[in-house]
Amino acid sequence: MTDQGTFPRQPVRPRRRLLRGAGVLLCAAGLLATAVASTTPGVAVVKDEHFITAQTPGILDIEGGECFDDPAEIPEAVGVVVRYRPCALTADNQSYGFVHVDDDAPWDPAALSAFAWDACRRLFDRTWPGEQSDGLRLYPIMPTVETWADGDRDVMCVVYRHGGRLPGSMLPKW
Repeated sequence: MTDQGTFPRQPVRPRRRLLRGAGVLLCAAGLLATAVASTTPGVAVVKDEHFITAQTPGILDIEGGECFDDPAEIPEAVGVVVRYRPCALTADNQSYGFVHVDDDAPWDPAALSAFAWDACRRLFDRTWPGEQSDGLRLYPIMPTVETWADGDRDVMCVVYRHGGRLPGSMLPKW
């Protein structure tokens, strides 16, 4: 009579386990390298209308003309935060103005994005005409669907240097 509750044991294949373990280690190392690179200074980031939004902690504390650093993990804040930085100490970004969206406008992310880029570009061109804008780039910080529902209709226009910090305030001295 055979015991139907037992099955013949398969021989252990250490080679397969070893390869599977090596694959897991390589994946983990790749993820760790990606995480380190994303927080390493000097690594270029894409600064567009999604980089910082009205819901990014700390951004609503920034006034027109003030400088601030890119969002970063702040241990005392328990999360990613935008921090004010005096322009004289160099910074990643500077707010150079605000544009207001019509209060009656419906929530339309594509239209809002087009408006924000166009309005910030026009303000940028008036602030840094011609060669004065050399090396500078811009991006808008826009309301989100949640802040829009709360009545937020302001777009912050921001200037920065691609791959480097601002050496001080970029605003012209009139």
